Amino acid sequence: MTWAVISIILLSIVKILMTCLPTGPVEWLIRKFEIHSKLSEPNVSVTIDGKLLEGKDKIQVIHSFNEATFLKQHYIFPGTEELYLHPENSETPLVIDTKRGKKDVRLFVFSYNDRIDVVKQYKKKVVAYSLLSDHLQKSSLAVQGI
Repeated sequence: MTWAVISIILLSIVKILMTCLPTGPVEWLIRKFEIHSKLSEPNVSVTIDGKLLEGKDKIQVIHSFNEATFLKQHYIFPGTEELYLHPENSETPLVIDTKRGKKDVRLFVFSYNDRIDVVKQYKKKVVAYSLLSDHLQKSSLAVQGI
């Protein structure tokens, strides 16, 4: 009987904490598990075809990436990671290197007419998703490989 009362009290406390979290912890949890995270300029290097972008071009790419709308996540079957990292019918990708906490993260941004495909590579994990961004889709940097 005592264990039943103690377990009910503990479950009630956990329920109250989970449903009434303050804004700070909620934002931290969301940032921890979000797929399309925001980039900050000092921690980012943007390259295209081996050329480092700097100045206004870099700022514009980061701003457009941050403002892009998330469309959907693509499931990657084990063993098919290379097909996403090097697609056959794509132009030269934008490569964005950044840090998320202690992890180095590399983003490959492939531009198409109707969407932007992003392949996020960190540790040994690969995550692919699609974005909608007018500037990145129509950008001369992404299309011409400059």
